[in-house]
Amino acid sequence: MRIVIVTLMALLLSGCIARTAANVVTAPVRAVGQVADWATTSQDEADRNRGREIREEEERLGREWRECMEDYDRAYCDEIYYSNARARPPEED
Repeated sequence: MRIVIVTLMALLLSGCIARTAANVVTAPVRAVGQVADWATTSQDEADRNRGREIREEEERLGREWRECMEDYDRAYCDEIYYSNARARPPEED
């Protein structure tokens, strides 16, 4: 009976040991892959960041244009806006 239990335990533990050994061997490869993923920017992330930058720039220019309109006429503010932006000036309500 002891021999059966020892043999059964040896078979079960060998699979566990093999799996652990495989995990230990592949751990550095997975770690390097994770570091590379953290260090690089995917195209999706780059597009999202660029979109955010453009949106923030447009918001800033819009604020500046509205502030300009409080003190100056539209032609002057449009000229300044056109020199700083690629877009049309906002429509006046």
